[in-house]
Amino acid sequence: MSLTEQINADIKKAMLAREKDKLAALRAIKSALLMEATKGGDGAISEDDEIKILKKQHKQRLEAAAIFKEQGRQDQLDEEMLQADVIAKYLPAQMSEEAVAAVVNETIATLGVTNAADMGKVIGAVNKQLAGKADGKLISDLVKKALV
Repeated sequence: MSLTEQINADIKKAMLAREKDKLAALRAIKSALLMEATKGGDGAISEDDEIKILKKQHKQRLEAAAIFKEQGRQDQLDEEMLQADVIAKYLPAQMSEEAVAAVVNETIATLGVTNAADMGKVIGAVNKQLAGKADGKLISDLVKKALV
């Protein structure tokens, strides 16, 4: 079952269970996926693109939640966190920091990088290898720590 089909099935379940907040998050995901599908012309989205869209949606919810927390708006904070949790269920499991560090060290050894000037090569290679499985900021931080 594709992600779009899974989202549609979950929308139906949320409607039947009258879960308004979950339904809002699922509709936002579906909307983002449909917008991306109509850009390409053929109406198909690759699995990598679906994950990128979900990660973007998840990140937006977390950023909004941080802003609402600063402003002391608990009701909005709760809503954004609930939506972020719903979106996170469709994302692939994230790797632990130790596992990502192992991949970073292996990539550095494979590429033969010894100085921070080639940090971009390592980050690019690790991002390609761990697409969707690790946060880009974590990868960047670990590469910096390993090369500096």
